[in-house]
Amino acid sequence: MSKQPTPLQKHYAESVVPALMAARGYKNKHQIPKLEKIVINTGISSEADKNQIADTARDIALIAGQKPVLNRSKKAIANFKLKPNQVTGCHVTLRGENMWHFLMRLLAVALPTIRDFRGVPNKLDGQGNYTIGITDFTIFPEIVVENNKRSMGMDITLVTSAETDEEARELLKALGMPFRRIEPAAPAKTSAA
Repeated sequence: MSKQPTPLQKHYAESVVPALMAARGYKNKHQIPKLEKIVINTGISSEADKNQIADTARDIALIAGQKPVLNRSKKAIANFKLKPNQVTGCHVTLRGENMWHFLMRLLAVALPTIRDFRGVPNKLDGQGNYTIGITDFTIFPEIVVENNKRSMGMDITLVTSAETDEEARELLKALGMPFRRIEPAAPAKTSAA
């Protein structure tokens, strides 16, 4: 039984790969950068009870389509009211088909629902990876607003095989990432004396 590629996977194979080969002059298709994984991460307050932890894990599972892993503290830190083995957050690593489905929902459904959305920041991490900070997780249609008592943010990291930020930016832009346009600097006004 063979799995059908997602529409975004098909777009990557049929349009993005040839376009990047032509634009960058790659001689081998294995040189072309690709999306390796997507990591979704959120923090949980140190005062959170078991119900809040369960609700957060449930919401991340709904958004990601797979069960998250709980992050736990390794040692006690009194200034942060942190005890050993206390839940501090949860994360999910998406690969393969789940990754492509999530990216499609992020680009086509979630990001466009943000009020006054003008694009995502154009800043990568220097190693070809891109992180988006989402302040309100209710932009995802899987989350029912009435069931949630508190707002939750998350970080979404897209890990690519690109060696430079410019290659990764080109790949993500070709996949449909709505980067903000960099406005050209206005010419400096000179005062006439």
